[in-house]
Amino acid sequence: MKNTTIDYADFAEYDRRQRGIERHLVTAFLGGLVVGLIGMLISGKGPGWIGQIYDPYVYLALSLVVGASASGFGWALLTTFLAAVATLVAALGAGALAGHDTSDSIGGSAAGLNWTLALLVGLGLLAYVTRRDDSWGDLAAGAVGAALIADVVDRATPGFIASERAFWPGPAMVIGLLAVVLVLVLRRNARRRRVRALAMSALFAGVFTACLAALMVGWIPLTV
Repeated sequence: MKNTTIDYADFAEYDRRQRGIERHLVTAFLGGLVVGLIGMLISGKGPGWIGQIYDPYVYLALSLVVGASASGFGWALLTTFLAAVATLVAALGAGALAGHDTSDSIGGSAAGLNWTLALLVGLGLLAYVTRRDDSWGDLAAGAVGAALIADVVDRATPGFIASERAFWPGPAMVIGLLAVVLVLVLRRNARRRRVRALAMSALFAGVFTACLAALMVGWIPLTV
């Protein structure tokens, strides 16, 4: 009878990996519930700058953390989607129980709600790609920073689509600075890759802002 050698260390490592994935799924779901509930509970309460920073940037931060900590691209897709759906459902449910009009609580409309969900999942996937130690990681980090900076420009500039008079200068400067710090944190490797990611963020945000300005003045014939 032949004896076979079994490396139990491999089984132990596989078990630890599976348990880590399970914990990540549960944490993403619970994190989404907590963030959504808190967001709706503080809506319209306290200083206005709290709501301006919380919505949507805490939601975005949750997706970035979940995506960056996933064990694979497929798991990043699943967990960011789970966290985003849990966040939106918790916010809508809490708003309904509190007697708020939930039709425009997140995203401003049904289409805005779908766009918010897609944005949250997309940023989570980009956060996972930033773990790559190559140009794709630089590109993903630059896109994440550009998305935040472009949103700040849109909300802080009078006449733009989502402009808010009270968003400038305090909340806008805080989020803009955090966007730069975020890019540096996501690219925790060579200095040149950090510089490249920041340059891409500035480039993408500049292109977006130019296109948005052209849209608002009528140079681009689209209805917003």
